[in-house]
Amino acid sequence: MLNLPIKLFNMQNKVVIVTGASSGIGEQLAKGFGRLGARVVLAARNYEKLVLFEKDFDPESVLSVKTDVSKENECKALIEKTVEKFGRIDILINNAGLSMRALFEEMDLSVMKKLMDINFYGTVYCTKFALPYLLESKGSVVGVSSIAGYKGLPGRAGYSASKFAMQGFLEVLRIENMKKGLHVLIACPGFTASNIRNTSLTADGTAQGESPRNEDKMMTSEEVAEKIIQAISKRKHRLTLTTQGKMTVILNKFFPKFMDKMVYNHMAKEPNSPFK
Repeated sequence: MLNLPIKLFNMQNKVVIVTGASSGIGEQLAKGFGRLGARVVLAARNYEKLVLFEKDFDPESVLSVKTDVSKENECKALIEKTVEKFGRIDILINNAGLSMRALFEEMDLSVMKKLMDINFYGTVYCTKFALPYLLESKGSVVGVSSIAGYKGLPGRAGYSASKFAMQGFLEVLRIENMKKGLHVLIACPGFTASNIRNTSLTADGTAQGESPRNEDKMMTSEEVAEKIIQAISKRKHRLTLTTQGKMTVILNKFFPKFMDKMVYNHMAKEPNSPFK
């Protein structure tokens, strides 16, 4: 359970949309905001799981919307249903995401397209339709990105490309609206113990199933969600988690060639790595 002091991070009656809310970081973000008094909109493709989660919320303060963020019309419907029920939007968390693991030369191009459709265009669609309401409330747009959005990770071409694109988009959004009171947060967890690696795509687009990484020493989804909620409350622009993640971002600015070798060697140590 998230350990957030309600008095310090009071979200009473704030309307929060969380995409990818059916598991992992998204699930923990939704539950954390619910405990802080927010009205929470749960969005994901797995509607049945969202309905099960509703028991953890005040029935009058939760809404589940079946949403595939890669589809523009479903993102529009998500925003419309939110406003219809709650009348406003204060925080949009673009958390829905998909990963992959394969060499680009061996990867079917449909994998790249799917990653971009969900990770990048899903953020663009939801943000586009929510923006008028967020500008009105001087609210927050959040993108749950990755260190892969700062440094290209070998074997993760589609994932890195989508996260670089997401971060560029959100940075422009922040600058364009810097005099309108809009808060934009780019949150970059390190490797997190969550479902995203189990659903990661392989070269032919099938799910890899079991994660190749030992998740025992990773940050938990609860820990990541807690840090993100704190960053939203403080209206931070960027959040980079884990010492390894912070060092990767800093060193890559000054020693990019060195970091290329370091990242290659680190990723090559993964069990069944697609490269050596």
